Amino acid sequence: MRTVVVVGASSGIGRATAHQLASRGDQLVLAARSVDALEETRQECVARGASGVLVVPVDVGDREQVTRLFDESVARFDRVDVVVHAAAVLAYGRFEDVPPDVFDKILQTNLVGTANVARSTLKVFDAQQGGSLVVVGSVLAKMVAPYLSSYSTGKWGVQGLVRTLQVEARAKPGVQISLVSPGGVDTPIYDQAGSYTGHPGHPPPPVVSPERVARAVVSAVDKPGRDISAGPLNSVMVAGFRLVPGVFDLLVGPMMRVLGQGREAVEDNAGNVFDPIPSKESVRGRWPHVWG
Repeated sequence: MRTVVVVGASSGIGRATAHQLASRGDQLVLAARSVDALEETRQECVARGASGVLVVPVDVGDREQVTRLFDESVARFDRVDVVVHAAAVLAYGRFEDVPPDVFDKILQTNLVGTANVARSTLKVFDAQQGGSLVVVGSVLAKMVAPYLSSYSTGKWGVQGLVRTLQVEARAKPGVQISLVSPGGVDTPIYDQAGSYTGHPGHPPPPVVSPERVARAVVSAVDKPGRDISAGPLNSVMVAGFRLVPGVFDLLVGPMMRVLGQGREAVEDNAGNVFDPIPSKESVRGRWPHVWG
């Protein structure tokens, strides 16, 4: 029986991953900012067969809260075998249009939050001489798109951090670190996202289900991978970015305006960057997908 800490368990990929781990009978620690959504997830995991479930509300950008998360996890279950980190926030807008405090908070959550979780994870793994960390990255850690400067900046940083940790972990027998990189996913993150473009965000096609990405995450626990792609066209998009940058730069702006945003008008807002929106927390969003 494994003990798994799922960070970002209140919504989307994290919540879908918690469901799948519960079905395997694992003991779970569910962490996110939204207390109400975490309680819903706890009930869902118990119904799916989790051996035990601990809920710990946490803002990953706060190092002390992350330390407390792992202290409570070890106190309850004696050890932590696996950590899945899937927490992230998002806001759309040209770099100069996104308020500095919003930009900084996104980096605090997405990049510093990943570092906080990794630091506490490795401390526990070193003490028990083993464990598996799976971090959810993004195809936007390998390419860029307009209106997503804060998200891309954070995810590029996460990619660099995780790859560095993978190299350093070669000196730590029993410690495995994996990166899973999705593309567009049918999760509520787009409806929760802030926007400073006048329009809401949409996931770029092709859109896959969060359950598909969760399967890749769970698979990485058993079969670690350096960088596991969880988007059907990720390699094509990244190849375009790297091999024909002039063409990519010409096309990505118009495509983002047409395919990456809705047509309806919205006022400037920070979405869930600073505070969770429990009413919009769920596994799936409202986006059609045909890729499973």
